[in-house]
Amino acid sequence: METTKKTTKTQNKEIMLTGLQPTAAGLHLGNYFGAIRPLIQNQEKYDLFLFVADLHAITVPANQTKELFSNKLNIVATYLASGVDPKKSTIFFQSDVPGHSQLGWVMICNSTIGELSRMTQFKDKSSKFEMANGTSTIPAGLLTYPPLMAADIILYDAKYVPVGVDQTQHVELTRDLVIKFNKKFGKTFVEPEALVDKTAGAKILDLQNPTKKMSKSAESKNGVIFLNDTPEKGAEKINKALTDNLNKVKYDPINQPGISNLITIYKCLANVSTKEIETKYKDIPNYGSFKKDLGLLVKNFLTDFQEKFNGYIKNPETILKITDAAAKKCRKITDAKVVDVYQKIGLLPVKK
Repeated sequence: METTKKTTKTQNKEIMLTGLQPTAAGLHLGNYFGAIRPLIQNQEKYDLFLFVADLHAITVPANQTKELFSNKLNIVATYLASGVDPKKSTIFFQSDVPGHSQLGWVMICNSTIGELSRMTQFKDKSSKFEMANGTSTIPAGLLTYPPLMAADIILYDAKYVPVGVDQTQHVELTRDLVIKFNKKFGKTFVEPEALVDKTAGAKILDLQNPTKKMSKSAESKNGVIFLNDTPEKGAEKINKALTDNLNKVKYDPINQPGISNLITIYKCLANVSTKEIETKYKDIPNYGSFKKDLGLLVKNFLTDFQEKFNGYIKNPETILKITDAAAKKCRKITDAKVVDVYQKIGLLPVKK
C-alpha cells in the first residue's frame, strides 16, 4: 500500500491503466486509432501502466495455443512501433505479475453470479457456445472475466481506464466491487473512472458493413485492415470499400455511412479536418480519386508501421528486457497491495 502511494507521489501524475489481449487474428486499424494511438498522448499526461492481457486471452480455450507467446510479443512490438516509450510507460505481461491472479480470485469471491451473468459481453460471447441441441459449453472464464479485470485496475490504484463504450459496464462493476470492499474492510482501493474516447478517430467501422465496428471477427476480411496486411492489400481494401452512388465526399453517417467511415480514416491518417477533406474533393464527380489518395495514405502508414514493428519483433530479447523490468516494478507495487488485502480479509495476520 505504501509503495503505491510513493509511486503516485513521485510521478506527480494520476495513474492510468489499460491493456490489450494477444490473439492470433492480430490488431487492425480500428484498434490502432481507438486504443493505441491515444496512448502516445496519455503517456505524457498520466503515469501509464500498459499491459498485455494474456490471462484474459485464455478465458477462451481456442486461444490456449503454442502461438500465444508470439502473439504476446506482437502486442508489445505494436505498442513500441506506435510510439509508446518504455521510459514513460510501464509495459508488462499480465501473467508476469502474480498479484493479478491473487487479487482476481479475491474479487471473484466478492462478486455474485447475478452480477456477472448480467454483463452484456458475457451474454453476447456466451451465446456463441450454445449448441444446436441445447448443450452449453460456456467457459467459466467468460463469467469470471470482469472480477479479474477489476483486479487489474485496482491493484495499481488506477484512477482512469480508457475503454470503448462496450467496456464501460466492466468499469462500473469494478467501482461497485471497490465500494463494497472499502465499506466492509476499510479504505483499500481507489474508485476508477472510465474514459471513453469520443473523438472521430476512436471508432473505425467495417469497410464492407459500415454500420458495424471494425472487428477481427468480421464475416468478410475485406472489411478489416489488419496492421499486418501488406501495404498493397490495405490499399486494395480501401478501393473495394462499400460506399454509395451519390458520388459526394461528405461526412454524413446517416445517409452515407461508407464514405463517412473512409473520411474518418482519412482524417486520422492525414491529421486534417473533415471540412478540409470535403473541400478538397467537392468538385470531383466520383469516389475514384478520393479512394486512390486514401489508399496511398493507408499504404504509407502500413509501410512505416511494419518497418518499425519488424525491427522489434526480430529482436525479442529487447522486448523481454523491457517487460521484465516493468514486471519487477509492478510486483513491488502489487505485492504490497495483495498483502494489505490478505491482512484485511484474514488470510494473513495483521502486523502490530
